[in-house]
Amino acid sequence: MQQLLQVEFLGECFFSFLLAIGLSLYITPIVIEAALKYDIVDRPDGMLKKHARPTAYLGGLAVYLSFLFTLALTFDFSSEVLGILLAGSMVVMLGIIDDLRPLGPQLKLIGQAIAVLVLMRSGLYIKIAVLPPPVCMVLTFFWLMTTINGFNIIDIMDGLATGIAAIASTVLFMVAVENRQNMMAILTVSLSGSLLGFLRYNTEPARMYLGDAGSMLLGLTLGALAMMGNYSDFNPVGYCAPLLILGVPLFDTAYVMFLRWRRSMPVIQGSPDHFALRLRRAGLSTKKTVNFSYAASVALGVCGLACMLVKTAAAALAIFSVAAMVLIAFGIYLMKFDMTQQADSHETD
Repeated sequence: MQQLLQVEFLGECFFSFLLAIGLSLYITPIVIEAALKYDIVDRPDGMLKKHARPTAYLGGLAVYLSFLFTLALTFDFSSEVLGILLAGSMVVMLGIIDDLRPLGPQLKLIGQAIAVLVLMRSGLYIKIAVLPPPVCMVLTFFWLMTTINGFNIIDIMDGLATGIAAIASTVLFMVAVENRQNMMAILTVSLSGSLLGFLRYNTEPARMYLGDAGSMLLGLTLGALAMMGNYSDFNPVGYCAPLLILGVPLFDTAYVMFLRWRRSMPVIQGSPDHFALRLRRAGLSTKKTVNFSYAASVALGVCGLACMLVKTAAAALAIFSVAAMVLIAFGIYLMKFDMTQQADSHETD
């Protein structure tokens, strides 16, 4: 009987996935047309922005509407889901305003912080039994602020942030299925479908960009969904799995901040230090750079699942340590490329 219920639920997940893809494929062209009509576009400037023609913003709105409509048609909203959607609405509005008229990093951080606090008020925060609730709250705040800005930072090439977010949401879906967390499964599979539908219009040459609205939405939503997972049934080191599942944006955030600090630059000041731009400087095309990043995200996701599922803490720690050392070695290798001449991208953080 239990197996029958599980099969039925997986069928519901598959339906939600297909519905999200269909809605995204339908909604995105409408949003593109609206963005072009009202001149909400990213224009090439010959420096960082070297795309061939003005490209529509508001991709985040298309992804969010697809995700929201899918949930509305398939799922009963709990307080946690409502918290994610409300906080998501706030960062989407913040991002749209920033796409229309740049707000500056300080105002963006304040808006992000308010959205994170709203999400936490819904009861969704990191829960680790050995840590007191105030410490968990502080960890939650910094985790969500990091994931929001991590996806904002990697949104610098056609399809890069969208594809990595789709991979991460798929891995988190696997976590949910393994732990029979039905709410998390529906949320992750709906987000994955929405992103895959949008990816058709976001791959090189992109017809629409995520914009700040989309990248911040993905960071907030995936950060929140990662907190919902149960990772420690087999070993306590499994708590580190989300660091690997979202490893690509977290690595790029830490890497960029380190390089800016090393040059005595403000860490929130834009610069072409991103790993993707360094791969471009190394000679990879945009398509190869994005595909390499996808492969890295898949590999880190598999390591995250393994870290969660192995039977001993020692084995999980070994997996995590090897993955971390590979990332550090990769970062050191990329430092040899001169980035004084800015590499191609459509935007910078």
